[in-house]
Amino acid sequence: MAFLNGLLSRVFDLLLAPFRGLPPVVGLLVLSLLTSVGMLLLFKVTSNQDRLSVVKRRMQAGIYEIRLFKDDLRSIFRSQMEITGHTLNYLRLSLVPMLWMIVPLFLVLVQLQFRFGYAALEPGRETIVKATFGEGFLAAVGPGDPHVELGVPPGLRINAPRLWIPSLREVDWRIVVLEPGVHTLRIDVRGESFEKVVDASGGLVRRSPVRPSSSFMGQLLYPAEAPLPRAAPVESITIEYPELRVSLFGWKTHWLVAFLIFTLIFSFALRTPLKVTI
Repeated sequence: MAFLNGLLSRVFDLLLAPFRGLPPVVGLLVLSLLTSVGMLLLFKVTSNQDRLSVVKRRMQAGIYEIRLFKDDLRSIFRSQMEITGHTLNYLRLSLVPMLWMIVPLFLVLVQLQFRFGYAALEPGRETIVKATFGEGFLAAVGPGDPHVELGVPPGLRINAPRLWIPSLREVDWRIVVLEPGVHTLRIDVRGESFEKVVDASGGLVRRSPVRPSSSFMGQLLYPAEAPLPRAAPVESITIEYPELRVSLFGWKTHWLVAFLIFTLIFSFALRTPLKVTI
């Protein structure tokens, strides 16, 4: 999983590199176009295009029949039943390509979240660093002080004493950004050190709010940063980033809304040139 995440991260970094200094919606527009083309081609090769065309024509014929015999209740009822049957057949034929599309689309959406979902931490802004520990660590330290320390580079400053929450197996620190750039903080636990990147740079770049554990789900949901070592006492390190809102024709919205709108528009516009029946 780590290899796949690293490969996808490098691919998306390369794709978005030309758009780093532009408004996020520009890069989102380009990726929506590429996603639409990819999903259409995948749908085409994994579906029975001929049977889909036949079913769609029969559905349209049923609709025309209802319009033509609008005063004949028996004909209308028969046409409605036929349309229902054709619709179920259409859904059955679409199920296989949809299943093929789920995994790549999920991987794309996860990658996009870490580029369009979080804004940079600007100088002067405070945020919270959270380190979550495993149950074994909690059993080892007991109810006392866990002796966990946070080390920060010159571009960051710790603004408040650490907070140990035994019920959550969590140690929190409040930090403030002093300088723009990409900073690396360090959490020291019993002679071991674990790093976390803090992004305070501008532009459209990859930002990871969580450095996850080495578990499959952790790496699947948080692929933007290398996972923690398997035997590490720290399960995750989290940085609270502000949410990034994309400007769509003057309307501030979540990136996923804009992405879905663009993707639907491109998909319907390109289905005929690409000769795809959907």
